[in-house]
Formats: sequence, structure tokens, C-alpha cells
Amino acid sequence: MYEQVSHSLLNAILDDLKPEIRRQDLRHFYTRLGANFYAIYSLFFNLYGHREDFKPQMLRLVETMAKGYIDRSAELERVDIAREQDHNWFLSQKWVGMALYTNGFADNLADLATKTAYFQELGVNLVHIMPILMCPTGKSDGGYAVSDFRQIDDRLGDLNDLRRVAEEFRKRDILLVLDIVMNHTSDEHEWATQAVEGDKRYQDYYFVFDNREIPDMFEQTMPQIFPESAPGNFTWNARMQKWVMTVFQHYQWDLNYSNPEVFIEMLDIILFWANQGVDILRLDAVAFLWKKIGSSCQNERNAHLILQLMKDCCQVTAPGVLFIAEAIVTPLEVIKYFGEDAIIAKECEIAYNATLMALLWDAIATQNTKLLYQGVKNLPAKLERATWLNYVRCHDDIGFGFDDNDIRAAGYEPYAHRQFLVNYFSGQFEGSPARGMVFMRNETTGDARISGSLASLAGLEAGQEMNDQGLIDAAIKTILLLHSLILSFGGIPLLYNGDALGVVNDYGYRDDPGKSDDNRWIHRPKINWDRAELRKKQSTTEYSLFNAMKKMIAIRKETSAFADFNNREVVEVDNPHLLCFIRFNHDRPSERVLVVANFDANPQYLDLYLLRSRGIDPFGQFIDVYSGSKPAQYDRRIVLQGYQFYWLTEI
Repeated sequence: MYEQVSHSLLNAILDDLKPEIRRQDLRHFYTRLGANFYAIYSLFFNLYGHREDFKPQMLRLVETMAKGYIDRSAELERVDIAREQDHNWFLSQKWVGMALYTNGFADNLADLATKTAYFQELGVNLVHIMPILMCPTGKSDGGYAVSDFRQIDDRLGDLNDLRRVAEEFRKRDILLVLDIVMNHTSDEHEWATQAVEGDKRYQDYYFVFDNREIPDMFEQTMPQIFPESAPGNFTWNARMQKWVMTVFQHYQWDLNYSNPEVFIEMLDIILFWANQGVDILRLDAVAFLWKKIGSSCQNERNAHLILQLMKDCCQVTAPGVLFIAEAIVTPLEVIKYFGEDAIIAKECEIAYNATLMALLWDAIATQNTKLLYQGVKNLPAKLERATWLNYVRCHDDIGFGFDDNDIRAAGYEPYAHRQFLVNYFSGQFEGSPARGMVFMRNETTGDARISGSLASLAGLEAGQEMNDQGLIDAAIKTILLLHSLILSFGGIPLLYNGDALGVVNDYGYRDDPGKSDDNRWIHRPKINWDRAELRKKQSTTEYSLFNAMKKMIAIRKETSAFADFNNREVVEVDNPHLLCFIRFNHDRPSERVLVVANFDANPQYLDLYLLRSRGIDPFGQFIDVYSGSKPAQYDRRIVLQGYQFYWLTEI
């Protein structure tokens, strides 16, 4: 779109570019800049147009994009062009992810580079390496309190080690995912230390106040993230003699994005990591990016404008790089991080489907799908060129933040139902095989979350403790059932390190002073590679889980109906223990897969006659593409054993 004011400014900016930039071959950069400049200008003007330094900051923004393009390797530029030509590449069913901590999967980055064959063996081709940037010892928040955005934690390696990992991944067609902490820095970051020394420029990078007047105005409407361990949203800095906004922990200073210098600095950091070979950047805590008095300071419209601007700028320099929105908010809010008022994703192409994760755990505890159906029905449709990350478990705790209306519609009282779930997964409910731990209980509201590994929450730890083969078998079936759903639901499935091997809780965190006060470390274990070899030995739990998941992943990659083009139809059936949905080929809708999952420990049946309105022949014959066998059928009914799933196609 040609717009006279913005393009006049663009021409002036191009004339003012530094000579070392103008001398470069910027053919693709200029093409993309011209195509995106009106949007970039409009967003930047909306955010910062009131400032006297708007034009020089706009020049600096373009120079930052140009520098990022010049630093991009020829190989990465080829990747950009290929992904521009196949712009739906990440919606394919071929992608399967895994999240891991470097020193949980390997000793360090150099060691991780030697273990990439494991991913190929399982079928994983997208790996999210959890935070690896420089953090202070003892004040790292698990890697999310960054003291240097361009340096690797030296306990894990250095930039050359990461480049070797990226190179090894590219050889094997594995996508590399890294975190960028967008909302805050460590109080030991250079910007913060300069602010403490009295540098006004860097004080303006944060929210810094002489007295409590403005902080108290913020506090009236801002919720507290960790009210027990980190009460309040501001911390007094004695050296600076000022109050600093610290929403998460007292040592994490919130960045002030109303300052364009902060935006440009963070864009430069994003492009730096894109140029190290990172394919996907997970943008942490994006819901908190804009602070406004009188609001909750979460999900503000300007936070979305910042992400749109960040995406448009990255499209100019490194269009092959995708963004993940780490926004664990309600479905109606999280869908906005794909891009408000857009058809295709204009902010982040990928977002976490935390709602599905929590709903799956609810169905495990209740052995019915009432709330699961209710929540899935109310999950907003995603945009084109956007997708979900579907996961059973991650590095964080499990929260049960379902919509109260959905809970009531499923026939439960919200408070009592959440208490049941917390008691069930912490093993306090009679008969529960789960071995989780309560995390961050709020004594005022009663709210709480759950820590624990997938295997321990599913009952595997209890089964092994009691040497109860029946309980072990049920846990294995539960783990496979849950993964069958994230692999077929629509989106990118994300496994967690150790889940394909049945790794149970690691209680060793209690002996580490840096971890003992955070029980989430119970589900962040280090893989025992000697034990992992059991995946090759028949009759072991590791063998059963690993090879079943390996098979599921391989079949997913061959099933075009599992690609993500809003090609899912949820089907309600007259059985409260079953979840049922149809996936169909986007290009050939007649090619369908009927996904059925039984959350009950007992056999259940699916009445095919109820599906006739969806084009399913109740007298038809089916084959399960996972097992390769025909399901048990009688009188227009398909029988599922306890915790069994089917991926059915009509013969």
C-alpha cells in the first residue's frame, strides 16, 4: 500500500542510512521493507508518534533491521526465501516438538549436539531448548532473569556451542526454538546497573519512581503474580533510592516499552538470535508488555501493537523466523496473540494451548469428558497461518484456570471442582494414583496449582512403588492416550523431555539450595542415559512407551488430515467417557480420520448411528491406522477398552 507521508519518510531514511549499510547488497531487504513499511510506520507512529525524537528513532529502527539483514548468512537467507514461497510450511502435520532443559537432556550444549540422533529416532523435528542465556546464580528464576541477552550461561557453554547445535539441527531438518524474555531483565543486567548508577537514559528503560505515589496508583488494579513469595509489584532499590516495577520477582525489573529505545534494543536482540540459526523464538510473558495505570497491566492493546510491530520488522529481516506467544491466559485472550482484527497471524504464529492441556488432565481425574467437551467447544477458531502448541506436560506447573461458566455447564461447582483436582493430583484424594505436589497455594482464595512429572501424575510412580503391574499398565495407557490426542488434535504437538521414557518425579531438587523452595523442579529431571537404553529392551516400561510414541509420531506425519487448517469437527456422542472428533484433509475433505478416546478405566462403546449426520456410515467398516487392525464392532457400535484410543478411517 502506497501512503505518501510514510513513503516520504522512508525515502528520507534511506538517504540518511549509514554509508556502511548503503554499500551492502540489500535487494531482498529493500523489497520487504517497501512492502511492510506502511504497517511498520503506522504502528511505530501509534506507539511513539507523540515523541519529539520520533523521526530519529524511526531511522534507528530501519538501521537495526538493515544491520540484522546484513549479518544474516547466505544459508539462512535461502531458508527465508524457501519459507516465503511455502508460507504454510509450519501448518504441516510433519512437525513434532520436544521441550527440554539443556542440562536435563545432556551435560551441556556441546553434549546436546552429540545426542541429536535421539530426536530422529523418536521422530521429533522441533526442539525447544529452555532458557540458556546468562543469569545470576541464585536469582535466575529458572533462566528467566537474564543478565546478558547475547551471552550463553557459561555453565551450559558458549555461542560457538549453540552454533554447533544449530548446524547439527539443520543437517537433520530439526527446527531450533529458543526463549527471549521480553518483559523484564535481571537487576544485574547492564541496563539495570547503569540505572542504579544514576544514568537517566537507562532508568527510562524501566519503571522507576522517587516515591510511592505512582506505584500505589498502579497497585490499585494490578494483580499479584506470586503473592506469597513475591508480594506487591514494586521493589525499593536502596542504592538508587527509588522504587522499581518488579511484577514477577524482586530481581526482575520490568522493561518500559513506552520508550522506543527499549523496543529497538529488544528487536536487535531478536534479530541477533535469528542470525544464530534459531527458527522459532518463544517470546516470554508477552501479556505483560504494556503497563497502564488503572488497568491490570495485562493483555493491553498496546502489547498487541508491540508484537505486531516486532513481527513486521522481523518479516523484513528474517521472514523465515516464527514467534511463539507465551501467554497463559483465557482462550478469548490468548487467541488475540495471533493478531487482533486479522485474518492471518499478524503477531505470533504459534501459541500455547494451555486450556486443552488442563482440560485433558480434568478428564483423567474425573474419567469423563463433560468439561473437556465444554472447553473444546468454546475454544476460539484460530486464524489462518497460525497454529497451537498442544502439550500434555511442560516445565511449568499445571493450573486449572477453566472458565467458571464452562465448569458449571459441565455440572460442577467451580470452587469445589478445582479443590477436587488439586487433591486428586497431589494424591490426597482416596484411590488417586497420582503423585503430584501442590504449588503456590493461595490461602486466601484456596487456589493452587500442581507440580509433577507426567508419569507420576498418571500413576506410573505409584505402580512402580507398589510393584502393581495393573497400575503400571493403566499408567502407560493413560500416557499414550494423552499423547494420541495432542498428536491428532490439530497444531504442533510438544512432548516434554523424559515423557517418552516414563521418567517419574525427581525429588533430588530438595537437596539443592537454589531449587529447594520451588517444587516445580520435581518435574525437571536429568535424563539417565543408561536407563534410557531400556527403550531398546522389550518388556520394559521404557520400551513400551518409547516405541508406541515413535509409531504414533510416524503415523501422524503420514496422515495429511492431521495438518492444521481448521479442519477439525468435534462430535458429541452419547457417552460421557469418550472424546470424539473428525479430522479431514484440507484439500480432499472426503479423506477423514475419526479420533475416539476413552478416558474411563472400563470398556466403553461408541454408537456409530449417532454419527450418521456427519457422513459416517453406521454400517461401515473401519480400520485403526495406529494399530492397523479393525476395531471390535457389534450392532453399529465400536468398543474401546479402558484408556484406549482409535484413529479410524473407513474401509
